[in-house]
Amino acid sequence: MAPSRPYLFTGAMEILQATSLITATVAAGLIAGLLFAWATSVMPGLGRTDDRTFVGAFQAMDRAIMNPLFLVVFAGAVVLPAAAAALHLGEDQRPVLPWALAGFVLSLATLVITQAVHLPLNAALQAAGEPDRIGDLAAVRERFEARWVRWHLVRTLTSTAAFACLTLALIAAS
Repeated sequence: MAPSRPYLFTGAMEILQATSLITATVAAGLIAGLLFAWATSVMPGLGRTDDRTFVGAFQAMDRAIMNPLFLVVFAGAVVLPAAAAALHLGEDQRPVLPWALAGFVLSLATLVITQAVHLPLNAALQAAGEPDRIGDLAAVRERFEARWVRWHLVRTLTSTAAFACLTLALIAAS
């Protein structure tokens, strides 16, 4: 006997819900890992360099990270938790919904911090020009580094918390 239409829809919905949670969690984990690596190795390493090396290296890494794969994953780390939360709005999804929503809100906070703080700081550093042509490298670095690092630690925490919440959503869904 062929399954009825509601059964097929429920099965498809369960697959969609699971897929949304898994992809949201993977994207959040990738971003949290990237930000953690920058917080614990890249910026401390650059912090130990001279001004010219700091500015030049950061400019080069900033240009390199702006690539399609990174942008898709970074955007996905916000869009996918929103989709996962929306797909878990049903009454029978109450254990999953709070964690998925929290993951979305924390991922959104990471995006807002990036857009409000990091992108303008990165743009200002790029606009300063090539390190060999900057008159006062120390001043350029001074306007950039401390604020960038401070807010980067905040977005590392928000992205890591988003990953944790989405992991808990996966556990609640199982």
